[in-house]
Amino acid sequence: MMLILLLFIVGIMLLAADVFVSSFVMAAVGGVAMLAGCVFAYRDFGVLAAGLAGVAAVALLGGAIYIELVLLPKTRLGRGLVVESTSGSTPAAPSASLVGKPATADTTLAPSGYVLVDGIRYEAFCRTGLAARGDGLRVIGMDNFRLIVSKP
Repeated sequence: MMLILLLFIVGIMLLAADVFVSSFVMAAVGGVAMLAGCVFAYRDFGVLAAGLAGVAAVALLGGAIYIELVLLPKTRLGRGLVVESTSGSTPAAPSASLVGKPATADTTLAPSGYVLVDGIRYEAFCRTGLAARGDGLRVIGMDNFRLIVSKP
């Protein structure tokens, strides 16, 4: 009986630790530990105990997922674990209407970087090579989700 409880406790601890480590390996090992607890319950106590252990394992797993995905993001700790933005500003999606407009290098383009067109930041590729921050450029085309610029 002690082994079964120990396997369930280890399984729950590994599932909880997986939230902070972001490794599927810990969750998988935790699930295997809980499955092993069910197997030992069947071996030692029969079908009824194994069924109860299985129901308990599924309930504990469901509770852990609910806590991780619903309750934890609402806490101060949970908000600290989530990365919402990597640079502080997201570049806008370019449109064909920008072709021909003047641009200013917001970062050094070597040959890729960011430009400002009409005060909006876009990801860009400089066809003429290196452009220093603050250089005046012109939008000459688009490539997927970035602008193609060149020195005038």
